[in-house]
Amino acid sequence: MSFTLHDLGAEGFEFTANVWNWKATLEVIKSLDIISEGTVRQMSYNATGVKLEPEEAHAIGERIRDEILPKLAPNKRIFADLTITDAPDDMTLFKDDDEQWKNYSATYESLKEFSEFCLKSKGFQVF
Repeated sequence: MSFTLHDLGAEGFEFTANVWNWKATLEVIKSLDIISEGTVRQMSYNATGVKLEPEEAHAIGERIRDEILPKLAPNKRIFADLTITDAPDDMTLFKDDDEQWKNYSATYESLKEFSEFCLKSKGFQVF
């Protein structure tokens, strides 16, 4: 499953994420306390069409750039529980309920790309 974010102001400008990265990215967004939990929850389902206004998108992009990326550096990733690791993803699929959180992480590069999309967008819609 994937998620595509379409810029509200420029046709063809979009950001795509897979579920493994997006779930962790949503937890980062939630931790920033910029948008409501209901909106974050809607963003966790693809094709909902939920929209973020330009001010919200820009605030998310700025906070990820200024607060989250410096903690990650290019060799780290952040899990959905917001812990950070420098261990590379070995693509293990964790099936045990107690370890499933390990399946979801966002890399420095994916968050940097998302942050740049947010900052350049005129708001976006999630599909």
